[in-house]
Amino acid sequence: MDLLEYQGKELFSRHGLPVPAGSHAATPEEAVKAAEALGYPVAIKAQVLIGGRGKAGGIKIASDATEAQEHADAIIGMDITGPHGEGPFRVGELWVEVGTEIAAEFYASVILDRSEKKLLVMLSRMGGMDVEAIAESDPEALVKRHVDPIDGLTADAAAEIVAQAGIPGEYADQTATILLKLVDVAMAEDATLIEVNPLAVDSAGKVIALDSKVTIDGNALFRHPELEELAGDADGDPQEAMAREKGLTYVKLDGDIGILGNGAGLCMSTLDVVAQAGGSPANFLDAGGGSKAEAIIDALEVITSDPKVKAILFNIFGGITRCDEVARGIIEATGKIGLDLPLVVRLDGTNSEEGLALLADSGLGNLHYETTMLGAANKVVELASGSDS
Repeated sequence: MDLLEYQGKELFSRHGLPVPAGSHAATPEEAVKAAEALGYPVAIKAQVLIGGRGKAGGIKIASDATEAQEHADAIIGMDITGPHGEGPFRVGELWVEVGTEIAAEFYASVILDRSEKKLLVMLSRMGGMDVEAIAESDPEALVKRHVDPIDGLTADAAAEIVAQAGIPGEYADQTATILLKLVDVAMAEDATLIEVNPLAVDSAGKVIALDSKVTIDGNALFRHPELEELAGDADGDPQEAMAREKGLTYVKLDGDIGILGNGAGLCMSTLDVVAQAGGSPANFLDAGGGSKAEAIIDALEVITSDPKVKAILFNIFGGITRCDEVARGIIEATGKIGLDLPLVVRLDGTNSEEGLALLADSGLGNLHYETTMLGAANKVVELASGSDS
């Protein structure tokens, strides 16, 4: 589960991390009221789950009430596309924050390194919007250190990271303390990613988290009911929010071929085979074992809510999942939601013959049947490409 900036900063604050004072606003009027209470200048910041907001015009500085109103009016409702083509995401809320005069910018993060099964701390003396390019051009500017899962990050280790990164001496102790607290947040809150960019030095020489990017392990939310309540608000992607409401495992991707399978392994294999066939998957959607017709309808509603989708591939292997139930779901969904996209269906396993017979009798003109995964992938790529002409 990804948190919006203000939610991440509220989490930081609870763990003693220094963050600028700010206030959440859902309307331009609330933004102006918050700005007046905080005192000018203030930053008016779009709350969406992508980077590059500043370059996209989603962060503006207001020096008075007139500018606060103008900026809030312009940002609320705008569409922001991420630096790698994510989105676009519609801005529905703002974070109004006291203005910070920045003397220096660093970069800090704590991520879960799954290959090592440990948290990884990263620190750079160079932060800002293009930190990825900096890290690529000057790898030594980004210091990395794994964290012992039992002992955590020690004060000595934090100090070594800060020294190796070349953080100026006057900010070293503050930065080391922040690293310790970021690791504490990650361990206490089951975070798989915490990124602060920039970790800024203000005009008074105080090191503060000027931004926040936080991802919480969704499988650990049962330990954090206070965070679970944020799930609906934090998820800025409409398809992923819809899938969560329907209890589906769904991840949005950047392609145009909808994928529906049962079982995570089968879904991952399907993504690979579609890519091998020259296609670009629009999503990962695992309808789960034992999927009933209603689950298939829900899954199709989620997939077709993505306007990029041009064709859909069903790859179902019936074990506890009955293929006739999947077929009924396809037929019902086609009538319920007016589904006219090309559908490529591969059914194999329990009751597959019954399922295929139901589909054959349905009279649906947009259905195509394949017996192999590669054949299905080739067909759906062909159909998606054909819809461009």
